[in-house]
Amino acid sequence: MGTVLQNKGLKLGEIPELFNFTHSELVEQVHLDYLDAGADCVTTNTFGANRYKINETSYTVEEVITQAVRIAKSAVSKKNKGKVVLDIGSTGKLIEPVGDISFEEAYEVFKEQVIAGEKAGADIILFETFTDLYELKAGVLAAKENTSLPIFCTMTFEANGRTFFGTSLEAMVLTLEALGVDALGINCSLGPKELVPLVEQLVGLASIPVLVQPNAGLPDMKDGKAVYNITEEEFTHYMGYFAELGVSILGGCCGTNPSYIKGVVDKVRDIQPKPIVPKNLCGICSSQKAVFFDDVRIIGERLNPTGKKLLQQALREDNMDYVLRLALEQKEEGADLLDVNMGLPDIDEVGMLKKAIKQIQWVVDLPLQIDSSNVKALEESVRIYNGKPLINSVNGKKESLDAILPIAKKYGAAVLGLTLDEKGIPNTAEERLEVARIIVEAAKSYNIPKEDIFIDCLVVTASAQQELVYETLRAVKLVKEELGVKTVLGVSNVSFGLPARPALNQAMLTMALLQGLDAPIMNPKNKEMIEAILSYRVLVGKDKESKDYIDYFSKQQEVSKEVSTSNEYTLEQAIIKGLKEEAYKITQQYLKDYEPLEIVEKFIVPALNQVGDDYEKQVLYLPQLIKSAEAAQSSFEVLKVAMIKNGGTHQSGPKVILATVHGDIHDIGKNIVKVIMQNYGFTVIDLGKDVPTEAVLEAVKKHEVKLVGLSALMTTTVASMKETIESLKKVEPKCKVIVGGAVLTPELAEFVGADFYAKDAMETVRISEKVFKDL
Repeated sequence: MGTVLQNKGLKLGEIPELFNFTHSELVEQVHLDYLDAGADCVTTNTFGANRYKINETSYTVEEVITQAVRIAKSAVSKKNKGKVVLDIGSTGKLIEPVGDISFEEAYEVFKEQVIAGEKAGADIILFETFTDLYELKAGVLAAKENTSLPIFCTMTFEANGRTFFGTSLEAMVLTLEALGVDALGINCSLGPKELVPLVEQLVGLASIPVLVQPNAGLPDMKDGKAVYNITEEEFTHYMGYFAELGVSILGGCCGTNPSYIKGVVDKVRDIQPKPIVPKNLCGICSSQKAVFFDDVRIIGERLNPTGKKLLQQALREDNMDYVLRLALEQKEEGADLLDVNMGLPDIDEVGMLKKAIKQIQWVVDLPLQIDSSNVKALEESVRIYNGKPLINSVNGKKESLDAILPIAKKYGAAVLGLTLDEKGIPNTAEERLEVARIIVEAAKSYNIPKEDIFIDCLVVTASAQQELVYETLRAVKLVKEELGVKTVLGVSNVSFGLPARPALNQAMLTMALLQGLDAPIMNPKNKEMIEAILSYRVLVGKDKESKDYIDYFSKQQEVSKEVSTSNEYTLEQAIIKGLKEEAYKITQQYLKDYEPLEIVEKFIVPALNQVGDDYEKQVLYLPQLIKSAEAAQSSFEVLKVAMIKNGGTHQSGPKVILATVHGDIHDIGKNIVKVIMQNYGFTVIDLGKDVPTEAVLEAVKKHEVKLVGLSALMTTTVASMKETIESLKKVEPKCKVIVGGAVLTPELAEFVGADFYAKDAMETVRISEKVFKDL
């Protein structure tokens, strides 16, 4: 819709959705052309029709969407065919804790859109071109809770198989399928050829219809206009291949005019759709990392205040950095997912659990097991979780089943069932099996698939109930064999009250693994337990050629040679791990021994270099990059105050102007660059979006700036970028220009006359540092 409207006269700076009022016949003709080409669905001209963009006009969101749906319905009526799809794009905002809106604020934005769309008569809701799974979840919940329409979702992936925010294909599939969407897939970003490996992987993961809408390649500039480089024949060839793979819904994104769609229709006309085959994946995920239970998985137990005085104190003091440290340490020690419990009688558990979930999921990429006996705390935390979590827990009591299972179903969570009921923990393995059976059957009645049901057969203490310990082991085997679900145990409970607890825990773990235990809840810092799992995996053939076993013990030999007597983080470690409060406190301590500039040179700069390298190597992703940058900024704040107190003056970092060029109202990428650059010490002058050439020139002169960063998302605004750079070079020839944005390529950067092309925020920092070093 966007590129076709641009070719039909949409000018720089014009909001596409306003064409619904000023050029309604033209918008309707676009729909008619696609229907004539053989399309089964037309998408409304509403991609950016949200309150952040539309409220700057004289229309309301409801008015824009109503008019757009009316136009599409008119076209469908005239052709007597087709469905009307309400098209919804990103809000353009970042969600807290790294952004400026809450999850619920994003939900309200989407709620307004979907209600208006259904009321106007749309047949389907399509959330498309999303890069942030968290924002997409807000949209899906808004649609499910406020409409009865089918929901399609597509995200835009880079060639590395991840979105801009680091979401993986596995995480997208696990999360969206669990939330109950009707179709999912990929759109925009890449041409069909580049999407082949991603689509092949996606079809192998998804158990619901897959939707693919590639671009017609990436644009080149010819005679001042954007021309897409994939021919209709090439596009059609790959779309035919996707249909044969099993893709159910085919379409086109940027650059695919009606003739592309006609070619696809002709190509797939005689291809029989493949049946949708359930993949029965047993997994949970964060937004970045999926964990499948096809092997032993370790659930880290240390984020539970029971019996942990330091964690209790931290929660009472609202010391979230301590919580984040425990999360990070458990990841480094080998946990596959983390149990998070914030239950203390004298704190607000609902608020604290939500806060912990929000913070942890932006610092650690591991999936979380959300653990609480407070139903309200569970529901509110699962709602704002970014991915597909595991709920701990439900049990065989009717009141528990009735309270917890609807939450699991609504929010797309897996659920952990405890084998206890109104009578307590049964004595025999057979009785525990029957409780497990009740839980499994109840979950199935809510249409929770067997793959999302875990059972904990409950470890008792050998010191008090020795005769029941073996019944737990027998119960694990029975549950595995008769119910076919995954099993979990809090293994270390067995040794309470006895000496030499690690020895008993290790033996219990080994015996439980032999009965079929899938996921022990344990302290991953316990070497004996880790080594028991590694040994078990070798002996049962899970660890092929003993690679993991050998690698672990090789590293242990290296670690044993190092001498370390402190559990405290250095400033470098705090920054790398994104611990903002910790970095602040450590910097205050360092000022006793170092001058402020020494701290910058010896600790902050090396840490930021490491973070940048890890980001470029995809060891960490955008959320962790932003948190690390914020931690560095908190350290800088301490140093600023110290320099002023010492009689000096704080020297602001080099000044850089950032702007989204005239005619382009998309600024999320530019805003991310701003956050990263500020936290790397640059003074950023942000001119905003849709910035005229004259405003850029005026700001350069006023602030005597030597470097300008320009952003563009839309192909039509590349010409505006070129005009801005040409004008700037005439008046300030020594001023350097970096360009970036989804539509930009190195070739387009050269076309517009830029000095540098940056593919992302981190590369912008690297280039900026080099520019000022060379000045």
